[in-house]
Amino acid sequence: MEIKPIKTEDDYLKSLSRIEVLWGSKKDTPEGDELDLLVTLVEAYEIMHYPIAPPDPIDAILFRMEQMGMTKTDMAKYLGSQSRVSEILSRKRKLTLKMVKSLYKGLKIPAEVLLT
Repeated sequence: MEIKPIKTEDDYLKSLSRIEVLWGSKKDTPEGDELDLLVTLVEAYEIMHYPIAPPDPIDAILFRMEQMGMTKTDMAKYLGSQSRVSEILSRKRKLTLKMVKSLYKGLKIPAEVLLT
């Protein structure tokens, strides 16, 4: 097992292929250790070369609403009046800090997503 830093796209693709071969290896075996190391290296490479931008705040709210089976009417509890909910979800009005706190506490939407 020779593990090297992932410096190029070719190194990255080779590492992914090797991970596929090693997938399911038992923990605390040479293969399991190699898998752990490769996964760590691939994650580091992906963070640097394929960063994932945080979701749009409104998209995050809509996603959570869908997850929880909520309607726009249900959102008035967190955003204010029904008309305010419509303005927020149609992107005509920005979230206030009070709304962000309410969504964070009530729906567990991370504040850093809502503040972007």
